[in-house]
This record gives sequence, C-alpha cells and structure tokens, in this order.
Amino acid sequence: MEHINNEAEFNDIIESEDPVIIKFFADWCPDCKRMDMFIDGVMEEFSNYKWYEINSDEVKGVAEQYEVMGIPSILIFQNGEKKAHQHSAYTKTPESVSEFLHQQLG
Repeated sequence: MEHINNEAEFNDIIESEDPVIIKFFADWCPDCKRMDMFIDGVMEEFSNYKWYEINSDEVKGVAEQYEVMGIPSILIFQNGEKKAHQHSAYTKTPESVSEFLHQQLG
C-alpha cells in the first residue's frame, strides 16, 4: 500500500481513470492497527486495483473534505470523484471490507 504524503499527491491520485482504493487512518487508532493485521489478504484479493493510505492527522483537511468522520475508513475514487465510502464502524473484519469492495467494484 502506497503512502500519500500531502494533499497535492492525494488530488493527483484520485484523478485516476481506474478506481483507486484509499484507506484513511491515524497512528493512534486501535481499530486501524487491527485492520493492518488483515488488510494484506483483502489487498491480495483486489490486487488489480491500486491501494493507498493517508494519515488523516498528517495530511490535514482531506478527511473533512470527503466526510471521513471515523477511522479507519475505506474510500474508492475515480476521475476525481468519491465513488464509495465504507465508514469505520463497518471496517472491523476482512469479510466486511471484502464484501464492500465486491459490491462497489464487482
């Protein structure tokens, strides 16, 4: 998973013609650490997509702009638009994340 370091980089990535998957997280977040333990398997299942992560504490304003109220959250972007958003309450298991991605990406 590639790390996004600033807002300009984020804005460039979300302009992709292909869907991109972005995980919003923070270092202090226990649910984010739990997700880190299973996300590799989900990434493998959806390896035909590009995966990124952004620390909402390091890159200020992006989470608020895209209504990320809890972390971790998984968002899908394409052509500069937010296509889908799985809020933190639904990112607790690999099954829930995988199911969300299957629904959104086919």
